[in-house]
Amino acid sequence: MTADPRFSLNQWTTRHWPLPDLVSGCVSAGVRGVGLWREPVAEYGLERTAKLVRDSGLKVTSLCRGGFFQQEGALAENRRAIEEAAALEAPALVLVSGGLPDGSRDIDGARSRVADALAELAPYAGEHGVQLAIEPLHPMFASDRCVVSTLGQALDLAAPHPAGQVGVVVDTYHLWWDPAAYDGIARAGREGRIAAFQVADWTTPLPEGVLVGRGMLGDGCVELRRFREAVEAAGYTGPIEVEIFNEELWAMPGRDALALTLSRFAEHVL
Repeated sequence: MTADPRFSLNQWTTRHWPLPDLVSGCVSAGVRGVGLWREPVAEYGLERTAKLVRDSGLKVTSLCRGGFFQQEGALAENRRAIEEAAALEAPALVLVSGGLPDGSRDIDGARSRVADALAELAPYAGEHGVQLAIEPLHPMFASDRCVVSTLGQALDLAAPHPAGQVGVVVDTYHLWWDPAAYDGIARAGREGRIAAFQVADWTTPLPEGVLVGRGMLGDGCVELRRFREAVEAAGYTGPIEVEIFNEELWAMPGRDALALTLSRFAEHVL
């Protein structure tokens, strides 16, 4: 199957596939883009990764991830992440804001810290040609991973900054439930802030490890094609990253997992 030119394989979808094998597998399948993660990039080496991807002809569509602003040293760590994104020529650094500080119940205060961090980091990102991409996560993650739960909240946080410096991620897994999601997508398009579009499905019952509970495209209840049509109507013409955290998918050989993902993408997203 020839890959659609918009298709991008997020590295976590084939989490255990070694980076050189992932790159060669994508090239063989006609995939043009990859979304990378900082941890495996650091393990392989930033400069080696940049050269490997560049020499292959692939484009890095995003780097995951920055954020977690409640942690000590977060600003310095996020500046490093911005520098890494620039070295990889990734247009966007995905930000997961982080949850509540230990022992805190002050969610408004946590969101204010996100706004303060963005004010510090946005100009630095702009200097490096990287767009900070705020990713709202499903509300079940608000306490420990992400106090930004809706696209509207993400857009409000982005609003004080130039669109080239701060945008948002539209992720079907996290936004499918929100009745305001499509209005938010339209607004994000008007403001030029759709930095990344990621797709995965929502299946129930959720597994014990909710973080690895993303469903293969077509296995769940998300209107994937409707989301794709909405971001296109909003003016987004960029890559569509498939980002699935799923133990069964991770257990498959990388080439088989990619082939399945491409097939389901063509059937349920296009």
